[in-house]
Amino acid sequence: MERLSCTRHFLKCCMYILVSGLSICSTLKLTVPAPVIHGINGQPLTLPVSYEVNQSASSVQIIWLLERSQAQAKYLITSTNELVMPDLELQNKLTLYPPNASLLINSLHQSDEGTYIVKVNLKGNTTVSAIQKIDVTVDVPVSKPIVQMEPSYGAVEHVGNITFKCSVTGTRVMYEWLKNGSPLQDRSGYIFSPNNSMFTIVSVTKGDIGNYSCLARNFVSEVESDVITPTIYYGPYGLRVISDKGLKVGEVFTIDIGESVRFDCSADSNPPNTCAWIQRSNNSTEIINYGPYFKFLSEKVRQKTVDYLCRAYNNITGRGEEMQFTVIITPIDPEKLSQDTGSLSPLAAITGVSLFIILSICLLFVWKKYQLHRAIHWKIQSRRPSTEYRRTPIFSGHEDAINDFGIYEFVSLPDSSIHRVPGQASNVLHLQDINCTIYEVIQHVPEQVQNDSQS
Repeated sequence: MERLSCTRHFLKCCMYILVSGLSICSTLKLTVPAPVIHGINGQPLTLPVSYEVNQSASSVQIIWLLERSQAQAKYLITSTNELVMPDLELQNKLTLYPPNASLLINSLHQSDEGTYIVKVNLKGNTTVSAIQKIDVTVDVPVSKPIVQMEPSYGAVEHVGNITFKCSVTGTRVMYEWLKNGSPLQDRSGYIFSPNNSMFTIVSVTKGDIGNYSCLARNFVSEVESDVITPTIYYGPYGLRVISDKGLKVGEVFTIDIGESVRFDCSADSNPPNTCAWIQRSNNSTEIINYGPYFKFLSEKVRQKTVDYLCRAYNNITGRGEEMQFTVIITPIDPEKLSQDTGSLSPLAAITGVSLFIILSICLLFVWKKYQLHRAIHWKIQSRRPSTEYRRTPIFSGHEDAINDFGIYEFVSLPDSSIHRVPGQASNVLHLQDINCTIYEVIQHVPEQVQNDSQS
């Protein structure tokens, strides 16, 4: 009997272990991509959910609930297998496609914020359940930030302060300040507001010059403002004097006699500084010029050594700086003069050769033109007949016929025209023979005219 009872007890234990093993192996796992999902106001939002189970299920039930603060969870939508039962109060705002457990919110609004709870129940040989939660936030995208600077006209170095303010619309906005495109490094001279939308540069310096911008972002958008560059007045710094000629050693300029040298005085300053040139002699000073430069004429200076002073002044910062220098006038070195002359000889030779070539080309051009004109003239002459005819001169009748008396050996042109012989009388002689010579014509001069000539 004892053995039989032991056997029964053993069999009960085996059955218990077998059933327990089946229920332990039946598991359901729900997965969501993130515990918090950020949505855009007015846009659709999907809450993705996936599940895995290691047994076949005869029934799959999906339930979605919304929980706000400490209030009781509100029923949203449920499905059994492929049958969906929405909440009529929401007016088809939610969409569910079973057996997919993901939930689609067709249009998201601020009132939809909260904790969404999804519960999946599987019924088969055994019933298993799983629950997951997703926090949903609704954000309005940020607008383009606008940066304002106070004071707008700028500030004086080591004296003034500059404040930047970033204005933007949106929800849960986070601010970041950039300088020349890189995040602004915090330092003792910067003071930021609690939400970082405003910062102030205390006691500005030249190093604060740059392009500043505001980067506004939230969980759904990010926009950067236009750059703004503050005006900072500083200087003068690094005053120096240079010359276009001569040798400089420290603060001494060596210049050859007869040279004209331009001295320039410059310094780093905003706004540009004003300069005054001062000549010092015999414990006295004299302002000789205003402006960034002046012309030094060595032939007009009697001394061989002259002391000058360049004084730079910034009218806005109220600060100035000055530099003293000395000009020494030296006689011209004969060796240097010969070297300069030698250096000019090749240039003079090149100039002479160039002029000779240009003159030769001009003469050649004139000669060619003359030859061409001569050839054309010869061509025209060669085409004319060997005997040229000249027309008989026409007289006005007022000339003295005696002075014109003589023998002419040219031939009159065959012409049927009437010729008039000049004389004192108004008689007109008609030529009968068109081939007669002028000599023959003159023989017909009236006798009275000949007598007058003899007398």
